[in-house]
Amino acid sequence: MRILVTYAVQNEFTELKFPGLIGEDEVQIGYLRTGIGKVKSAFYVSEAINHGQPDLVINVGTVGTVRHQIGDIFVCRHFIDRDMQKLVPFGVEFKIDSSDLLAQKGYCLHWQGEGVCNTGDTFLTELSDVEGDVVDMEAYAQALVCRAKNVPFISVKCVTNIIGQNAMEHLGDKLADARKGLSEFFEKTGGAVIL
Repeated sequence: MRILVTYAVQNEFTELKFPGLIGEDEVQIGYLRTGIGKVKSAFYVSEAINHGQPDLVINVGTVGTVRHQIGDIFVCRHFIDRDMQKLVPFGVEFKIDSSDLLAQKGYCLHWQGEGVCNTGDTFLTELSDVEGDVVDMEAYAQALVCRAKNVPFISVKCVTNIIGQNAMEHLGDKLADARKGLSEFFEKTGGAVIL
């Protein structure tokens, strides 16, 4: 099995470890830094899928929220493009659900902490009416590419800021805490990558 792990910036890099995974020696994990934003993210993920043919793409990283707590971990299978959401009257698609393909393959079924990730090309610093649990700048684009290429996709995010309260304060410390939280999440999931 080949797993591609994506992250936006170096400070979000989290090495995935799945203790007790059956066939662990047969699992190849590759890492891809995509950069910030939907365009870069979509381009680099598309290239990586074309060249590496992964069986699963796992996006990890940090997010903001308006209604949850710093340190909360969300497993996202539902994604919203907040930029395209404004064009709904024109029939533009702005939601993706990646759960069906994950379920068909039997991947990540027991991962807890379900959430909806809202993606856009702006870093939100002020409280606004945002649909979903968490906000980022890459996940929807990656979900779109993976759906087009028929590759299962899931995103695991750690909350580092409350929008409108502490968006940029102590960012370095928050990123370190997020990496620790994400590492602990993946260590706990163990062999639950595949049924």
